[in-house]
Amino acid sequence: MPEYTIKLLETHEVAEGTMAFHMERPVGFDFKPGQSADLTMLDPPENDEAGNIRTFSIASAPSESSLMFATRLRDTAFKRSLRTLPASALFKMEGPSGGFNLHKNPTKPGVFLAGGIGITPFMSMIGEAGHVKDPHQLYLFYSNRRPEDAAFLQELAAMPQRNPNFHLIATMAEMEKSKQNWEGERGFINAAMLQRHLPSLSGPIFYVAGPPGMVAAMRDMLTKAGVDEDDIRSEDFPGY
Repeated sequence: MPEYTIKLLETHEVAEGTMAFHMERPVGFDFKPGQSADLTMLDPPENDEAGNIRTFSIASAPSESSLMFATRLRDTAFKRSLRTLPASALFKMEGPSGGFNLHKNPTKPGVFLAGGIGITPFMSMIGEAGHVKDPHQLYLFYSNRRPEDAAFLQELAAMPQRNPNFHLIATMAEMEKSKQNWEGERGFINAAMLQRHLPSLSGPIFYVAGPPGMVAAMRDMLTKAGVDEDDIRSEDFPGY
């Protein structure tokens, strides 16, 4: 894979315990929505046995001038360092890599099932679809414990105004622990929820991203609901 040295531009919180960090985009760096990159922190302030390299989905769209990544803030040396790095800190980036990309046939809807930080590859796909006026019908089922934990929720809620082919179905599993009001779906994503919002379970291509347990549960749920395994694509995020 190509290798670049890139600079951190800024960081900001996008949900409780979740941070987005924006990096400069190297000249000539092209990628497809849904791809990822390996980032190595150069000269980190601390290190541990997990090392100073991580693989991140690229959350920004290819049409954007900078690169955005996002991560849960776990208690590791890499994440602690990421919280405190100044703008202009340097990283080595290798990539892009991965084939978790939107299918080409626009007559088949794309159905995205995201859990937590698994939203990142879908942010890139949805953002680019709106930019190029992609004809695919796109449905995002986005599961979190509370609205406070849902990264990019406000941005996603506004996207149908720019792309009427995009449909957001957000669901919260632990609203009893939230301080916010919520009028959307509740509970975990299941077949009944999909059936309420999709014209049919046969026909779409399903994409699943999130923690390994969530990905396994969604794949099992989809196959039991009659979805052909060839129509299910998945990517899990261990340790995030």
